[in-house]
Amino acid sequence: MTPLRVVIADDEPMARSTLRHLLEASADVKLVAECAHGREALEALETHKPDILFLDVQMPELDGFGVLSALQPEQIPAVVFTTAHDRYALAAFDVAAVDYLLKPFDDARFAQALRRAMTRAREGSQASSAGLARLAVHHLGRVELLDVDSILWIEAADQYVKLHTVDGAQLARFSMAHLEEQLDAAAFVRIHRSALVALKCVVRLVREPSGTGQVLLNDEAQTWLPVSRSRMAILRKMLG
Repeated sequence: MTPLRVVIADDEPMARSTLRHLLEASADVKLVAECAHGREALEALETHKPDILFLDVQMPELDGFGVLSALQPEQIPAVVFTTAHDRYALAAFDVAAVDYLLKPFDDARFAQALRRAMTRAREGSQASSAGLARLAVHHLGRVELLDVDSILWIEAADQYVKLHTVDGAQLARFSMAHLEEQLDAAAFVRIHRSALVALKCVVRLVREPSGTGQVLLNDEAQTWLPVSRSRMAILRKMLG
């Protein structure tokens, strides 16, 4: 299989050296350019049309987000942000980043990010059009990446949402509207103003005489959730 082309964009020489060393250990990728600032990164992206981009957030002339905003969607490769600051994580995933490497990172964490980027690159645009694959969630003072596939349902909780997953529940600072927009519309459906449900978890839909309904989930608690009258027809259609 032809190696995937990779570009590094980071203004720190040591950071570029670390990434170069780690990439050289993989026969599945080929480093085609290193850039020290955003304008240089744009030139490299135009010249080499890489499959994967390791992109620092804070760079001279043009930051990482500026680089991506200067591109057309079809020009954006699989992006892994690399930064020492976790405060940009939510913004990174808003632009469909594959992963978010917090410096300093170890070899295992880098390998995980590279695997994710390679998968995205080989899947092409289908991956980004299908919605987010992971959510960046602040938990115990750090940013954790939560696989969207692990989410059973999402509950509104004041200024937060409660993410009910196969491993339990945790609060995250998102709005329901934001998640409804970002998640794959073929996999998650808004059944009520305060609930989003993963369709794969629904095992039964019951219609009430009033026109509202309820769904039964296949979680351990056998959770029943209300369905608003306006969402019943949409849900029935999506469930087939």
